Amino acid sequence: MQPPPPAAAPTPDSSPVRRRRLRLSRRGALGLGGGALAALIGVRFALPRWLRPGPVRTLDELSPAARQLAAAAFEGIVRERIWDVHVHAVGLGTGGTGCWVNPDMRSHLHPIQKLQFDLYLAASGVTDPDAADAQYVDRLLALHRAFNPAGKLLLLAFDYHRDAAGAIVRELSPFHTPDDYVLGLAARHDDVRAVASIHPYRPDALDALDQAHDRGAVAIKWLPNAMGIDPASAQCDRFYARLADLHLPLLTHAGLEKAVHAEEAQELGNPLRLRRALEAGCRVIVAHCASLGTGADLDHPSNRSDATRPPVPCFDLFLRLMAEERYRGLLFADISALTLVNRSGRPLLEMLRRTDLHDRLVNGSDYPLVAIDPVINLRLLVKKGVLDGSERSALRELFEANPLLFDFVLKRRLRVMTEGEGKGKGFAPQIFESMVQLN
Repeated sequence: MQPPPPAAAPTPDSSPVRRRRLRLSRRGALGLGGGALAALIGVRFALPRWLRPGPVRTLDELSPAARQLAAAAFEGIVRERIWDVHVHAVGLGTGGTGCWVNPDMRSHLHPIQKLQFDLYLAASGVTDPDAADAQYVDRLLALHRAFNPAGKLLLLAFDYHRDAAGAIVRELSPFHTPDDYVLGLAARHDDVRAVASIHPYRPDALDALDQAHDRGAVAIKWLPNAMGIDPASAQCDRFYARLADLHLPLLTHAGLEKAVHAEEAQELGNPLRLRRALEAGCRVIVAHCASLGTGADLDHPSNRSDATRPPVPCFDLFLRLMAEERYRGLLFADISALTLVNRSGRPLLEMLRRTDLHDRLVNGSDYPLVAIDPVINLRLLVKKGVLDGSERSALRELFEANPLLFDFVLKRRLRVMTEGEGKGKGFAPQIFESMVQLN
């Protein structure tokens, strides 16, 4: 039996999320006690320096144990098909890139956001703000080429937050990475592919989509919570129709968004809001398997408003969509960030077990998050029973040498025991041949 169609979404004009600032609340700021504030200041100055990475190292420079673990990870996989589908391209606008970051993320008046952004820069090897954009790309390409030069990186652009008329709302935009920038990088580097980011409310959205496609974009990236996009809105219909015609997949975040401040717009990440795109025939890749947060059960048979419908884990809403046969061939997901400490519980274990879904999964690193040391805890993964404790030391060495290689090897080593079976199940090799799903 098919679920009822999703309830009508609030119109962008009436949505309160477009009228509220996405920043640390005054109450939250005042709630920081003196001791907590002092600790935050200490972390703010010490942690980024501690996280600064060392030089990129090749496999030949690693221990035999680390080399052996890496070699085993590549077994059964065609290296040319390894496309990292989730790599962020960020910058400060140095060198005329056109990149932009919300001033709040660089302001001492917003210490949490500043710490967050400083961690991104530190982990990605940026040491000179005046050359930040070039440094970011140079290290990323060096990591990739030391890991698997035969594969591809998919660099993600990121559009502004926009209002109902498609006008830019800078104060609600966490950052902006122009399509021109990532398309230009892809044109200059054979191992890079561009993922454009086009807000569907823009007056020029269809023209921008056509131009991105003509210039070689392989997908479109959305983060509805941060961009102010309601995927269930009729305003997206023309965009969905063109996406389907162009056969371009939509890589979209779903679930709670923690990487940027979008507290007031989290319901826009409800996976069930993606039904409209799927019904229009769009291929949709759900980032992170919607593994954080809760969303209103829009399929629930009631006349209540979205705000009062029963909350359900977004991961369960995502699995509900994946269970609908009519979406096979249209609905996919990436496993980026599933090894992070805040996602490595049930979502990771469930996706390891669900071998029936492995042909609909693709891999992404979520760089630079994967390069931030504290967000992945190997000891915790061992405790959960999905990682052999004897491999921790070699994996740690791989992380320090090359976070992209580490992310790939770690995911290839994960295993989960299934009741009644004698051996653990890991992610299928085909998940890492993401090129197959994108073409």
